[in-house]
Amino acid sequence: MDWDAFWLSIQLALWTVALLLPVSVFLGRMLAYRRFAGKSAIEALVMLPLVLPPTVLGFYLLVALGAESPLGRGWEALFGGPLVFSFEGLVVASVLFNLPFAIQPAQRGFEAVPSDIRDAAACCGMSPLTALRKVELPLAWPGVLTGMVLTFAHTLGEFGIVLLVGGSIPGETRTVAISIYDKVQAFDMDGAARMSATLLVISMATIALTFWLSARAGRRLS
Repeated sequence: MDWDAFWLSIQLALWTVALLLPVSVFLGRMLAYRRFAGKSAIEALVMLPLVLPPTVLGFYLLVALGAESPLGRGWEALFGGPLVFSFEGLVVASVLFNLPFAIQPAQRGFEAVPSDIRDAAACCGMSPLTALRKVELPLAWPGVLTGMVLTFAHTLGEFGIVLLVGGSIPGETRTVAISIYDKVQAFDMDGAARMSATLLVISMATIALTFWLSARAGRRLS
């Protein structure tokens, strides 16, 4: 078992969840409640990583974050190292390719909050931030949490984008999915089997937790 790769994947998943949690609440709520020009375009951009091949998205991220890009040059000037083939680059890529997994469940969670409850909160004199914290978020929380669980699991198993943006640098960018690939290439089938079984257990637990959260949300809103 490549514990270094496994721990790196856990760190990457936790960073991705931490960064996407406020984004999912803000964008999920905005897309659920507001009607504005360009909303369909934003929803399409959020969903794009689901239908775009990982190698295509990884290629564009490699170009956008590379040393020849303004972002890559700015990062290297500030921190003295490249953004691609680094853990920080993996975090940026992970946040982008997990947008649909984080935002869509949150949006569905906010859409399930009855409008009369939000109207009642406004009539009671609650500010939008107070209504979000005390009324909307507790009701939409199962959807938000479902998105975070899916994001965590998807980050652990992502391969194509991680390989293109981060490569396979031990202790820096080699995640558990990359390690499985490397072990298969080295004909270490037992090691690959152990790591694959670990990811399988985590994925099954994630699916079970997602269904439980969905059922709990349905009971609370019924």
